[in-house]
Amino acid sequence: MVTLVNLRAYWRFFVVIRRFSPLIVAYWRDRKRFLLFGGGREVDAATQRERADVLLDILLTLGPTFIKLGQLLSTRPDVLPPAYIEVLEGLQDDVPPADWTESKRVLEDELGPVEETFDDFDTESISGASLGQVYTARFDGEDVAVKVRRPGIESLVEADLRAIRWSLPIVRRFIGGGRAFSIENLSEEFAKTIREEMDYRREREMLEEIKANFADDDRIRIPKVYEAASGPRVLTMEYIGGTKISRTDELDAAGLDRTAIAETLQEVYLQMIIDDGVFHADPHPGNLAVDADGAVVFYDFGMSGRVDPFVQEKIVEFYVAVARQDTDAILDTLISMGTLSPEVDRDVMGEVMDLAIADARGEQIEQYRVNQIIEQVESTIYEFPLRLPRNLALVLRVATVVEGVCVTLDPEFDFIETATNYLETEGYYEQTAREIAEDAGRQLQRTTESLFTVPPKAESFLDRANRGDLHVDVTIEDESRVLDKLAMRIAYSVLLAVGVLSATILYSFAEEWRLAAIVLLLAAPLAVALYRSFRKKRRTIPGNPQFTRQGMREQRDD
Repeated sequence: MVTLVNLRAYWRFFVVIRRFSPLIVAYWRDRKRFLLFGGGREVDAATQRERADVLLDILLTLGPTFIKLGQLLSTRPDVLPPAYIEVLEGLQDDVPPADWTESKRVLEDELGPVEETFDDFDTESISGASLGQVYTARFDGEDVAVKVRRPGIESLVEADLRAIRWSLPIVRRFIGGGRAFSIENLSEEFAKTIREEMDYRREREMLEEIKANFADDDRIRIPKVYEAASGPRVLTMEYIGGTKISRTDELDAAGLDRTAIAETLQEVYLQMIIDDGVFHADPHPGNLAVDADGAVVFYDFGMSGRVDPFVQEKIVEFYVAVARQDTDAILDTLISMGTLSPEVDRDVMGEVMDLAIADARGEQIEQYRVNQIIEQVESTIYEFPLRLPRNLALVLRVATVVEGVCVTLDPEFDFIETATNYLETEGYYEQTAREIAEDAGRQLQRTTESLFTVPPKAESFLDRANRGDLHVDVTIEDESRVLDKLAMRIAYSVLLAVGVLSATILYSFAEEWRLAAIVLLLAAPLAVALYRSFRKKRRTIPGNPQFTRQGMREQRDD
């Protein structure tokens, strides 16, 4: 089996290199205009867009593993420029279904004969994905959806992962050091992610945990899992029908409030990320539907993630800072999360944030889109590359996709207002405001104390300093000529060190011992002078301490 995977990996490696060869040549010419010589060349946005389209076609041609890789790359602005991110964001996990006889073999290896496990089974799949496909069936008298791992996908994925790992040295030749680090970590991260997504036991655990978190919320519906008909390669879930969330005409015809649906979707994701710390990470319209009662239905929990408490806290701070249009607080939060480099030019980024907020507000001053701010941030991340934690990248991705779905439902949807209302309802906004007020109170107390502790004449001094009209004359009295002697000692030491070092080099490497001896003789007077300066110190520098409390008191009395 291992040998077969290796052989397949070698073949896939050559296929990958052949498919990527047009891009490889183009990137090489960016470094050397005429391949072997010539200077580099600038790449404009239009060219980047064309190359992104070529990359998209290559990923689709190479199959399931590379489709998943493209989806992951679309969440990593620290690796690809914005033009590539924009193109890859539209990459859908939709491939032709496998033959039923192959899928049946997977089902029966996991659960036994299909006829004995299910009351009825429709052999025509209702959706095909890169790693699995979904069928409808009846189990214990209930309508169910059965997700089956694509036949033979394990060996293909393992071969492709090796081919990707072998391709890394070639990729690193065309990117800078910071992005090379990100690419290498991305490869490890991708291998872990795709293996997790192929394990339906993990998907079941994430689904059940998220479902438990919303057990009392009738605004959303998450299918239950039938454990008796599930395994590592098969996941049987409750079948919940509904209208695709992007079909606004059908929602209107059903008399559903699209604004309320958008608010529900946004608040649900805020709870997942900020409160629960576990979230559904693939909210594109194909995975979201609306039932007859207006509840949002969630499908496919294969891509899901967790958020640690530190990131949750910073996300709250980010939302509050955006709501207040506090660019300094926005930058502080993004830097502390690791989204921006600490070395970023704060003045430049402050202007970028101001422009992003102003542009996002549009005609209506009170409404602006957080995804436009995030896009500006993503552009900056590419200019200041760093490694984004996977779940933080997923959070950024989820924020933009969810906002896009909400705007599709309601073009006037105010993302910030909904987020602010949620934070206020849950007490986050009030808590943050209280912390800010406490900090301001402490600062006011320190300022008040300074007003009473600083002498009155200091006011005029500070005014002159603020106007730039302050000149300070410093006179150093050196009756004992201590500074002169110190300067002489430094000069003697430097010249002596140069002489000794020169003699050592001449003797060790040039084997010129006579010349080395002459250099040492010339340096000898310097050694004597340096020694005498220290001996002279004991005789001439006054022995009485100059800055004792008694001496300072006498000087003040005089």
